[in-house]
Amino acid sequence: METISPKLLNWASILDSQTREQAVKTASLPFIYPHLALMPDAHLGKGATVGSVIPTLRAIIPAAVGVDIGCGMIAVRTQYSVKDLPKDRKRIREDIERVIPLSAGRNNKRILPTAEPRIAELKQMAAKSGFNPAQYLRQWELQLGSLGSGNHFIEICADEADGVWLFLHSGSRGIGNKIAQHHIGVAQHVTRKNQVYLPDPDLAYLDEGTPQFDRYIAELRWAQHFALLNREEMMDRVRAQFAHWVGGPVQELERINCHHNFTQQETHYGKSVWVSRKGAIKAEPGDPGLIPGSMGTASYVVEGRGNAASLHSSPHGAGREYSRNAARKAFTLEELKRAMRGIEFRASEAFIDEIPAAYKPIDQVMQDAADLVSVRHKLRQLVNVKGN
Repeated sequence: METISPKLLNWASILDSQTREQAVKTASLPFIYPHLALMPDAHLGKGATVGSVIPTLRAIIPAAVGVDIGCGMIAVRTQYSVKDLPKDRKRIREDIERVIPLSAGRNNKRILPTAEPRIAELKQMAAKSGFNPAQYLRQWELQLGSLGSGNHFIEICADEADGVWLFLHSGSRGIGNKIAQHHIGVAQHVTRKNQVYLPDPDLAYLDEGTPQFDRYIAELRWAQHFALLNREEMMDRVRAQFAHWVGGPVQELERINCHHNFTQQETHYGKSVWVSRKGAIKAEPGDPGLIPGSMGTASYVVEGRGNAASLHSSPHGAGREYSRNAARKAFTLEELKRAMRGIEFRASEAFIDEIPAAYKPIDQVMQDAADLVSVRHKLRQLVNVKGN
C-alpha cells in the first residue's frame, strides 16, 4: 500500500499518471473522510476513478457510484466436475445465447414466469419509494434477465479441483443508466446554482438532507436491487440450460451475489459516512466476493479480510490498461483467438476491445490485494458468452 497523500491511499502497483491525477482531484474534496482508497485495478473513469472507494460525509457524488448502478457478479458452485461435462461446449454457449438477450439495446420479448415475482417485487419497492421507473424507461420490465455488453459476460468455469461453476457479470442495464445520468445532471445543476468550484464537473455532489439527495438515494437503492435481481434471473436461466446440457439437476453448493458499483452508509474511523464503491467490492471479514479477470484469464472466489485502511474493500476485476478505442487499434481478432485458445466463445471483432491484453494482469492485481482478501478458489474459463 502506498500513501499518495493523507487523503489518498493506493494499492495499485500499475497506475498511470492520468488515473493518479484523477484520484488526487477526488480526494481533495473537503467532505472526503477519512481518505479515498484506490484499489489494485484502478483506472480512469468518468469523474471518479474506476476501482476506488470514496467515503463522503453528509454528501454523495452520483458519478462516484457510476452509471451502471449495482453492477456486480454472481456465481454458483455446482456438484459437477469437468469430467461430467459433454464434449460439445458450443451447444451450451448457443443455448445460453438463445435464452438471455445479449448486447446493448437487446431486451426480452416478453416477461418470463421466472421474472414475474421479481418484477412484482421491484414495482412494490418503487411504489414505496414514490417513483415510477417507467418515467426513465418505458417497458423497463423487459430488461430484467438481460446481459448488456462491454465487459459483461456469462461463463462456465472450473476451479483448481475441476469443480464446475456458473459465473456472470451484469448490472442495472439501461434503466439504471438513465437513473444515474439523471441524478448526475441534477447534481451538476445544483453545484452550478450554488456556485461551487469543483476540480471536475463530474464530481458534482448532493448534500444530505436535501430533496435531491433523498430522491437519488431512493432511486439508487431501487436500481441496485434491480441489478441484483437481474443477475439472479439470468443465473436461473443459465442453470436451467446447464442442467439440460449435462442431463441432470443442478445442486447449488454455493451462491454468491455481490455489487461492485454501489453506495451505502457505513461507520469508519468513528464517523458515519456514505461509502461509494465504484468498481470495488465490500470485503468485511469473512465476506464472500468475486473478482473476475478478463475474458480468457483467471477469476477468483475470495473472502474479505476486513482491512480498515481500505475501508473494508477489495478490487472488482483486472482493470483496464487500454481504453476501448486504443485496444481496437492495438489488437487483432487473430490475437484474441489465440488468447482464447481452449475456451468456447463467439469469435468476433466486436470483442477485440475485451482481449485480455487490454487489461492489467489479474495475477498482479490479486498480488496487490493480498492484504484485502484471501483466495478461496481460482477459476479458469471453459465457456464464455458476451454481448456485442
